Amino acid sequence: MMSIADHETERTVRELADLTGPSREALADLHARIEREAEAEGILDVAYTTVATPVGTLLLASTAAGLVRVAYEREGFDRVLETLAARLSPRILQAPGRLDEAARQLDEYFAGTRTAFELRLDHSLSRGFRRLVQEHLAEIAYGRTESYRDVARIVGNPGAVRAVGTACATNPLPVVVPCHRVLRSDGSLGGYIGGLEAKTALLQLEHAA
Repeated sequence: MMSIADHETERTVRELADLTGPSREALADLHARIEREAEAEGILDVAYTTVATPVGTLLLASTAAGLVRVAYEREGFDRVLETLAARLSPRILQAPGRLDEAARQLDEYFAGTRTAFELRLDHSLSRGFRRLVQEHLAEIAYGRTESYRDVARIVGNPGAVRAVGTACATNPLPVVVPCHRVLRSDGSLGGYIGGLEAKTALLQLEHAA
């Protein structure tokens, strides 16, 4: 027969279990179910996840049209998500499944086994001249570089060197859309949204000249 003390101990254990709440596994299962249902019902406008890479943790975000954002941690992931909510849709969910292919191709790129990305891209965060420049960036081959002046000339506006710099600095899809392959005319790095260490690392990875 249990004593009063034993009953009190049992009740305390039950109360602590209640306070502890669902297990990590149960929460993961719940999140996965919410992700599946949101996809099935067509109410997941922006899915995102984070991946570890040699240049730091990257946030990846995708709409139904394709990969829409790659962000470095130094940009502030919360701020990036707030911007996506304001510019695209507030229906955002951490949903790695939609981004499995992008994550896989990034792993291959950083492993040196992929020289070109084969992903659907959503360019809806860019407009006008910036979008024109960013679409050209994807044409700069792996291991090659162009100057800001080169890019301005190629896109048909030779005098817009500063505007090309701005387009590179505001590229919403760094790494995948390789703004790191654009240098100053004297061969120096120029700026980079991920920082100069990351730009150097990417160029070294590609053995860019």
